[in-house]
Amino acid sequence: MNIFRLAGDMTHLFSFLVLLLKIHTIKSCAGISLKTQELYAIVFTTRYLDIFTDYISLYNTVMKLIFLGSTFFILWYMRHHKVVRRSYDKDQDTFRHYFLVLPCLLLALLINEKFTFKEVMWTFSIYLEAVAILPQLVLLQRTRNIDNLTGQYIFLLG
Repeated sequence: MNIFRLAGDMTHLFSFLVLLLKIHTIKSCAGISLKTQELYAIVFTTRYLDIFTDYISLYNTVMKLIFLGSTFFILWYMRHHKVVRRSYDKDQDTFRHYFLVLPCLLLALLINEKFTFKEVMWTFSIYLEAVAILPQLVLLQRTRNIDNLTGQYIFLLG
C-alpha cells in the first residue's frame, strides 16, 4: 500500500470524525457549510460507483463505505436532526456551489484517461474534490468565528 494514500485516507477520515464529534457533542453545526458537505457527497458517490462491481481489497471497500456513510450521516445531521439543524446558518452559507459542478463535469468530459462512464465520473470527482472546500472557506471568511474543532476539521480536510 502507498504510504501517501494511507496518510491521505487517514487525515480525511479524521476530519470526518472531528466534524462528527463536534456536531454530536455540542449539538451544533455552526460554522460548518452544508454546501461543502453536499459537494463531498457528490464527490464520493461519483468516485465510488465501482464499489459493488470491482473488488480491490477489504481496506479499499471499507474505506469507501466509511467515506460514503460518514458524509451522508453528516448531511442527515445537518438537515434533519431537530436540534442540530437549528444551528445551521443558511444566511451565511450562500456560496452557489452548484456552479462548481458543471465546470468540473465539462472538464472531466474533456480531460480523462479513458472515455467511459465510470472513468469520467471518477475524474469528475477528482476535479470537484479540489474545489469542494470553497463554500466552507467562504463561510469561515464571512462569519470569522472559527472554533477549535472547526479549525481542526478544516486543517485535516486540507
